Amino acid sequence: MATKNTRIKASVKKGVTTVKAMATHPMMSYDEAKRAKKEANFITHMTAKVGGEVVFEVSTSQFLSKNPYLKFSFNGGEKGQEVEIAWVDLKGETNTSTGKIK
Repeated sequence: MATKNTRIKASVKKGVTTVKAMATHPMMSYDEAKRAKKEANFITHMTAKVGGEVVFEVSTSQFLSKNPYLKFSFNGGEKGQEVEIAWVDLKGETNTSTGKIK
């Protein structure tokens, strides 16, 4: 699963950067896993950084949908800078993806 990327689109307007991201993850809740006789696994933590500074951080749960979509904004950021989004799931697998601010 760690080879799948998070799609990132970021743009800046009037000093506010808006980031839209979609992580590729099956997000199997405990109930779904029990019915499917599989092991539960979902993203538990996500972090976004720009220039090494954390601009967004969230702890998540099993109640997000498959391939969760995030949208957030922050003050700052410049065209050409990279947004790095990293997540970790219940099994400890991680993913880090980057996208440029346009």
